[in-house]
Amino acid sequence: QVPLVESGGGLVQTGGSLRLSCADSGRTFSNYRMGWFRQAPGKEREFVAAINSRDLRTVYTGSVKGRFTLSRDNTKNTMYIQMNSLNPEDTAVYYCAATMGVNWASGRTSAYEYWGQGTQVTVSS
Repeated sequence: QVPLVESGGGLVQTGGSLRLSCADSGRTFSNYRMGWFRQAPGKEREFVAAINSRDLRTVYTGSVKGRFTLSRDNTKNTMYIQMNSLNPEDTAVYYCAATMGVNWASGRTSAYEYWGQGTQVTVSS
């Protein structure tokens, strides 16, 4: 079991910034590849970004490249995503996820075994 808890969501104006956190209360966080996904109302859950467990390599979906920055602190069992230049299209529930699998960078939700409950991000125009 990998209990994941997201925090940091909220309401922000277009052009604003938020930093989301994903805390893992387990003891093996450093072994997991981590990802962020988001789901807007009426849409499927989509990949946002992911980070590898050891070499910290990151991948991003095209719409957030240059605006979002993913990082992790294995000593604190926490992953972060800094989101800048937010726009209304970024409005969604953001979920963090964890996997030990090799397909962590695939962007597929099926590649991740463990999920948090989500945190709402709303960007007003």
